[in-house]
Amino acid sequence: MSNLQNITIHFPGKLTFGNGCIAALSDDLLRLGSKNVFIVTIKPLLLQLTSLIGDIESKGIKVHIDTSVEQEPTFKDFEQLMAIATQAEPDAVIGIGGGSVLDVAKLVAAQLNNTQALSEIVGIGMLKGRSTTLICAPATAGTGSEVSPNAILVDDADHQKKGIISPFLVPDIVYVDPILTMSVPGAITAATGLDALIHCIEAYTNKFAHPLMDMYAIEGVRLIGANIVQVVKNGNNEHARTQVAMGSLLGGFCLGPVNTAAVHALSYPLGSSFNLAHGLSNALLLPYVMEYNYTSSPQKYAEVAIALGCDRRADDLLTAKAGIEKVKQLIEQCGIPARLRDVQIPSSAIPEMAENAMKITRLLKNNPREVTYADAVEIFNAAY
Repeated sequence: MSNLQNITIHFPGKLTFGNGCIAALSDDLLRLGSKNVFIVTIKPLLLQLTSLIGDIESKGIKVHIDTSVEQEPTFKDFEQLMAIATQAEPDAVIGIGGGSVLDVAKLVAAQLNNTQALSEIVGIGMLKGRSTTLICAPATAGTGSEVSPNAILVDDADHQKKGIISPFLVPDIVYVDPILTMSVPGAITAATGLDALIHCIEAYTNKFAHPLMDMYAIEGVRLIGANIVQVVKNGNNEHARTQVAMGSLLGGFCLGPVNTAAVHALSYPLGSSFNLAHGLSNALLLPYVMEYNYTSSPQKYAEVAIALGCDRRADDLLTAKAGIEKVKQLIEQCGIPARLRDVQIPSSAIPEMAENAMKITRLLKNNPREVTYADAVEIFNAAY
């Protein structure tokens, strides 16, 4: 233990988990003295949020609603939304939706009354502070953004995903309400759920994995692995929805202290160049990155396999390989495409994708096995 790296975890000021828990939002706003709030969400959720918004307004709190985030946001998308939010002059920003919605809400809260330009906060630890209350509620069980210090935008200049990482992006209040995820379609449930599983697997097998975070990561693997197929096939399964939401939350806790690795780094070009959803991009690459990695950390990958429900084999390598096969089964059972060719990515794009993936050094450095350009090409070819 004496050789462990130092670790810092930034938890939300308040976190509430449970079915229907978001109903407490209006009382919390009243307690905080809020008078004017800006809600970032999506159109499909508006009907579900009607009662909640009415409750907030009944307490004399003015509500502005923005539903402009419809895909992974660019710098330009954010700046346009930021102009609207600035005019609204809210004292609290609330994000209710998937990862992109939450990321944008986090950045809006951070940039209100901040003199730093967006370009000045890109990177790790560049944001100097946040003066506006930030509240997040995930409507998908996937990204873990509601408890992470990360926000991702696509740079219009080079079409690359850029990360803003700062403890000031961790919300003040979080509601994880599995009921909000009940109406999510099966395909999105599958992609986001598998993304959450990947957060847990990459955190647990990370070069900088830490026993304190391993507890969250391995339990997240267990919860999601045991329930993701049930949730995809029967979205009304409240128990399974709750278990996957809990697993996603646990994976989100890991994103700050140890973060993800090569799966996420290699998936970025799929999203930025081919507009594939983040969760789908990761799921397409997960088994092939695991096949590349497992010999470098057989014990950790064997423990992942056990958490996924595999029996222990004669040694860690065999057990780890069983875990990789289990992941492939889960992807197939969730109805997610298994190959890059299945989503119309041409093989001719692989060299450029590998080149762009190599730029994501903040994640590649975490991988248990070094990934070179040639290795990235090999992984993309295996996934093709």
